[in-house]
Amino acid sequence: MADITFFHNPQSRGRIAHWMLEEVGVPYKTQLLRFDRGEHKTAEYLAVNPMGKVPAIKHGDLVITEAAAICAYLADAFPSANLAPPTSSPERGTYYRWMFFGAGCVEPAIVDHMFKRPQVDRPGALGYGSYADTLNALEKAVSSGTYILGDRFSAADVYVGSQIGWGLMTKALEPRKAFTDYVSRCAARPAFKRAAAQDEKYIKEWQS
Repeated sequence: MADITFFHNPQSRGRIAHWMLEEVGVPYKTQLLRFDRGEHKTAEYLAVNPMGKVPAIKHGDLVITEAAAICAYLADAFPSANLAPPTSSPERGTYYRWMFFGAGCVEPAIVDHMFKRPQVDRPGALGYGSYADTLNALEKAVSSGTYILGDRFSAADVYVGSQIGWGLMTKALEPRKAFTDYVSRCAARPAFKRAAAQDEKYIKEWQS
């Protein structure tokens, strides 16, 4: 019996958590929330996430929100999936570094670029500095090997790979070869394919 409930909309960051859940490989129950019906703003769901955002998961009585936090939590909660380096490993620092670089720098830089938000006079006042610097650092991260930790796939790849894939899809991220090659490697994973196929099925069912 699944003791994880996954609150999801397939046209949202929920796709990140969906992929991560498939990588972990444990049973989970999906509760879909339709934005067009305001189901993410009901009192029932706001009791789970007061922000009214998806994704969120409940693992027993514990609630985790924010896609990066969900990825990191699941990797540690289910160590048999081997999606995070041991805490004693030097790789753990690299894993944390790029996971949260994705959340703290890559996503806001892409969003600001997408919406053409005015750049500030002092880039250092922003968490990510500048779009160009963020992309250069990101390119370095995904060029060091097959994945962020070299040959080892981890939850950091789920999160960063999702951010890059979304940025390329929306054309808010420069289609550098390092990015397109990395996303292709991530998208070839069976767990990614399963989650993506199910999400497309959900969308088609809603549209029919």
